[in-house]
Amino acid sequence: MKFHKLFILIVLLSIVMSCGNESEDPNDYFDVSIENSKKYYKTTDQLEVSLTNKKNKEVENVVISLDGVNKVTSQTTSNHKISLKGEKMGARTLEAIVTADGKDYKVNTEVIITASKTPSLYTYKILESYPHDINAFTQGLEFENDTLYEGTGQYKESTLRKTNYKTGEVLQSVPLADQYFGEGITILNDKIYQLTWRRKTGFIYDLNTLEETQSFVYGKSAEGWGLCNDGTTIYKSDGTERIWKLNASTLAEEGYIEVYTNTSRIPKLNELEWVNGKIYANLWDNEEKSKGIAIIDPSTGAVEGVINLRGLVDEVTQHEKLNILNGIAYNGEENILYVTGKNWDKLFKIEIVEQLN
Repeated sequence: MKFHKLFILIVLLSIVMSCGNESEDPNDYFDVSIENSKKYYKTTDQLEVSLTNKKNKEVENVVISLDGVNKVTSQTTSNHKISLKGEKMGARTLEAIVTADGKDYKVNTEVIITASKTPSLYTYKILESYPHDINAFTQGLEFENDTLYEGTGQYKESTLRKTNYKTGEVLQSVPLADQYFGEGITILNDKIYQLTWRRKTGFIYDLNTLEETQSFVYGKSAEGWGLCNDGTTIYKSDGTERIWKLNASTLAEEGYIEVYTNTSRIPKLNELEWVNGKIYANLWDNEEKSKGIAIIDPSTGAVEGVINLRGLVDEVTQHEKLNILNGIAYNGEENILYVTGKNWDKLFKIEIVEQLN
């Protein structure tokens, strides 16, 4: 009996000691706040950050960071100015670590950064049109030495193709296994990279033979949509506002940008193309089958321009399977793009023209 009483006493003591050692909630002691806070901040803004000392603790040091990058080190809690110039778009974590009475208190808040300028608006002029396979559910489009390569989708119908863009002839076609829904493609160092939609798997092919040489996986991004590259880094869209940066050697996802205009985020980014230092992205919208293309700064995610391609879908044969605009190819011609869509029977060579107010 004495043993049991002793055991109960030890248990009770351990519970009391455990409760007494529970970690303090930093938010009970400090709050981080922004003067004249608002829903969105632009890269031209300057945050005026202060900390509320709720328990009047003696503050020894304050470190304020934005997404882990140190912006302020001080011994005071108020009137800290942080410039947003050059910052990436999207939701960012503003964090303060306050050292007080020998302890560190970590508190944070979220800020959403948008582009500082309204995107420039562009329209198009059709220069030429070429035959395109009406059964091709186009997901990726890219030139290499004047040969057009295309990735197509749909389960049991997905392919990687080499085509003559002027005649529409499919010179070579490699089918994907039935369980894969093919998505975007890009070409780098004599290799073709192709995504699949929901299997988190991509494939690598020899450019000359279209022989599959290996596969790769992506674990962080939601899905596989579009691909492009700048000669060093591969960029990948996943159906959200994010464009992921992939290491060209390992295919590991090494961070992302979030795409915003000056007023809002741009979700459902689809097929990608690298054009003169910018990312061009098809905007997915199943209700508007020719919505357009966003021109994106790859370093920040800011949308610098929008190409309005409404009306282009009216130039193709109208049929039951007709789907959205998707497919951007650039062949080095200034202000010239080659575009098509899913189950479109034409490929268009268009000139991009600035839309005047």
